[in-house]
Formats: sequence, structure tokens, C-alpha cells
Amino acid sequence: MSDNAQNSPQNVHEVGLRPTGEFTTDQNAKPVASDAHSLTSGGPDGVIALHDSYVVEKLAAFDRERIPERVVHAKGGGAFGELEITEDVSQYTRAAVFQKGTKTPMLARFSTVAGEQGSPDTWRDPRGFSLKFYTTEGNLDIVGNNTPIFFVRDGIKFPDFIHSQKRLPGSGLRDNTMQWDFWTQSPESAHQVTYLMGERGIPKSWRHMNGYGSHTFQWVNDSGERFWVKYHFISEQGVEGLSGEEAARIAGEDADAHRRDLHDSIERGEFPSWSVEVQVIPYEDAKTYKYNIFDVTKTVPKGDYPRMKIGRFTLNQNPLNFFAQIEQAAFSPGNTVPGHEISPDKMLMTRVFSYPDTHRHRLGANFADLPVNFPHYAEQNSYSQDGPMRYSFKAPSQPNYAPNTMGGPVAGQGIKPADEMRWETDGEMVRAAATLHSADDDFGQPGILYSEVMNAEQQQVLVDNIAGHVGDVQDNTILERALQYWDNVHPELGQRVRKAVEENRGADAKNV
Repeated sequence: MSDNAQNSPQNVHEVGLRPTGEFTTDQNAKPVASDAHSLTSGGPDGVIALHDSYVVEKLAAFDRERIPERVVHAKGGGAFGELEITEDVSQYTRAAVFQKGTKTPMLARFSTVAGEQGSPDTWRDPRGFSLKFYTTEGNLDIVGNNTPIFFVRDGIKFPDFIHSQKRLPGSGLRDNTMQWDFWTQSPESAHQVTYLMGERGIPKSWRHMNGYGSHTFQWVNDSGERFWVKYHFISEQGVEGLSGEEAARIAGEDADAHRRDLHDSIERGEFPSWSVEVQVIPYEDAKTYKYNIFDVTKTVPKGDYPRMKIGRFTLNQNPLNFFAQIEQAAFSPGNTVPGHEISPDKMLMTRVFSYPDTHRHRLGANFADLPVNFPHYAEQNSYSQDGPMRYSFKAPSQPNYAPNTMGGPVAGQGIKPADEMRWETDGEMVRAAATLHSADDDFGQPGILYSEVMNAEQQQVLVDNIAGHVGDVQDNTILERALQYWDNVHPELGQRVRKAVEENRGADAKNV
């Protein structure tokens, strides 16, 4: 395949860049007389004239500079780069972006989850890991985290989870008690909370963390064969975390430490990169595998389905304008391309709705028209029209309805029947938990993570972090549930956490 970047004369990260002029103008390109003095009537101490259109424009634009921040993942940063596929995976997917030798321009955005704009980069929190690939078949977004799992498996619980991690409605303060109240009544959270409390719970920087698609996705090859796939983005800088003490110190010294680190490393020419690896699971295997692979609270062990390296991506260009290119960037797991589709993961299916819905609220109905979100290397040929901030439009002769006999675009062209996402399902419509497979339970995998994956030092870090966080729970009933939660993960871990909490509380009492 040819290099995607050759299909456009302009670098993706420069789209929308205006040349710098010699003199100031208003937004209509009219030269302005002053940026220091309003037009007043009756001398310098007179009233400001309403017909000074420039001062009116300047203040009105300033009053509207802020848009609603993201409800989740509000604080973040990002950069542009390139994905290169080095291995042949055409037997699994027909997606042009994943064909060997292809180079695709891309955008990455990293973020915290619970923190608002202005919150410290080093709070203990998962990190969003969002990737937008500007492919020849349209934009492909892989919107995941720096952990391979998540707290809940059904999107109906997502608003409640986020509310529990943010602030109390009365005091406006964050509260450990409500976090543990939610977690202990949602046992599927145990796997993610174990990750969160471990040594990877606070990354040293965005460059020093892995990324994951987290969900299971679907690949389709040229013959229509289907496979399940999980994405892993392995940091080539290594994976390093911060201790709670280091994170607190950095938060006080530089709340933007991670944003600054990424920007400055790229400015120095130290371009961060990640190895792109996948686990491919034969379609039929999902039906009888010991874990439900569509449950995002579970991982698929590498021993059963090894990771395969297929390429790497490198970030080498900082945004030219942070607001236009990062704050207005709109990602969605519903942005798929032929050969890559979603799966029957309940969290994933609800995200496909929720992400574009958020963008329409934050950015407007035509958010996809913004340069950072526009498909630069594929033709956009839809029947959508009008709405606020409409930028692109159809030729005057093209009809705005379908079907038509006026030469307008026709659905079903340029697509194979196999490109339609599909999977088998049967049975009545129900409200129930995901199907349990032979090894499925909520505490098994976090118990394995503690007892078989972590070494002694990592286990001690986990115990200390849990005890420090649980120790702030004020409600004794919730505290006991939290301690039982860790008993369920692993009896030894629960015992150690109980002992550490008691010791910490005893030490606090002596210091009063």
C-alpha cells in the first residue's frame, strides 16, 4: 500500500493553520485601529461607543472562549505522529491501515479519568489512551486506557461509577468513602482497582505507560472470515510508575507535569514510540473459552493467545494550537473502518453511543467538520446537512436526500457484505449480567495478578497503597466491606491490608 500521507499535500497537524499577517484585523479581515484603546465619545473619559465593532467583537469572543469540558477525561494532552505496520496480518483483517508497509498519520491524546481541567496530572487514576488514525478508508479511533481492563462491565453503571469518583454534591469534595461504597457493591471492579492500587497506578509520564484497546474488537479479512482481537500498545521507553509520595510532591510542584513532559520530549527530538501488538482469537473460540472475552473486567492471558507485534507508532509533532487540535479532538470507538468492527461488549456498545453524543454537546452537531476530526485521506460523502458551524457542503447539483435519481451517492457501494458488523446471538431479550464462562468470577483474575504476577516488592506497594486509601473511609460498615473485598481477592492480601490499616490508625491515634 502507498503511504497515506502522500494522498494529501498538507501535513495533518498543519490543517487549519492560518498564515501570520503584518497587521491586526478583526474576524472579517478588516484592519483595526487599536488593541489598547476603545473608541469613546466626548474625549478619553467619555462613554464607549457601541459602534466600535472591534471592542464588541473582542469581548464577545472572549466571553465565549470556553466550551464545556469533558465530563470524563477532562485533563489531558496529546501529539501527532505516525503508525507503521511492519508485519503481514492480511489473513486476519482487510483494513487498509493494518496492511504491511502502510504508514498512517495519527493523533494521540492521553488523560486522567476523574480529574477536571486544572487538576494535577499525578493523581492516582487510570489514564485515557486515545488514538485517531487518518486512514485511506476514513478515521479509525481506538479509544482505550493504560490498563487492559475497566471497573464495570455494563455501561448502565458508568455514570454512577464516575459520580462516585468525582465530588460530593454537597461539599464539592472528593471522598474515599463514596469510592469504596461503590467499589465494594460492584465486585467486578476488583481487577481494575488492584491495577489502580499497584505500582502502575500513577505513571511516571505518559511516555512511560502502556496503552490498551481494553475491549475485544472484531477483525474481518478479505474472505469474510471473522476474528476477535485485543490491542496492546507497549511503551518502548519502558513502563515506570510513581510512588504516592513522589506523585504528591510533583502535584504540588507542577500540576501539568505529564503534559509538559510529552511536549518537551518532542521538542527535544526525543520522540516517544509504542510497539503495536495484538492478540488474535479465532471467532469460534470465544463461545467456549474459559473467560467471557466480551467482559471488559477480564483479560485474555498471553499464555493462551500470545501477543503478536504488527508495527509501531511514534509521536513526533506537537500540536500547533492546543485548543483547536487537542481540546476539540473528538474520539469514538464507533469510528471504525472496513475490516475493524466492535464486539458484543456491553461497555463498548454503550460507548459507541455516548462518545459522539458528548461531542455534539461540547462541540456542536458538526464536530466532525473540524480539521482535527475530519477524514483527510478518505472522501466524506454523506447526506447530513446544515446545523451550527457547518463548514463542508455538497456541490450545488448534488441532491440532499436518498434515494434519488440525480446522481447522488448510493449506500451499499464500496462495501462488502462481510464488512457489516455481526455476530450470532439468540434467546429472549433480558436484563442480566454478561454470560459466565467456566473460569469467570469477579475476584479470580485480580487474585492471580496479586499472587502470581506481582513480586514481593510489588505486593508490598499494593498493600501500602490500598491501606492508605481505605484508611480514609469514615463509615465503619463501608470500611468492613472494603476489607472483605480484599479478602475475596486473595486471603493473604486481605489479611495484610487489615493489619496495615489497623497499624496506620493506631499510629494516627498516637499522633493526636
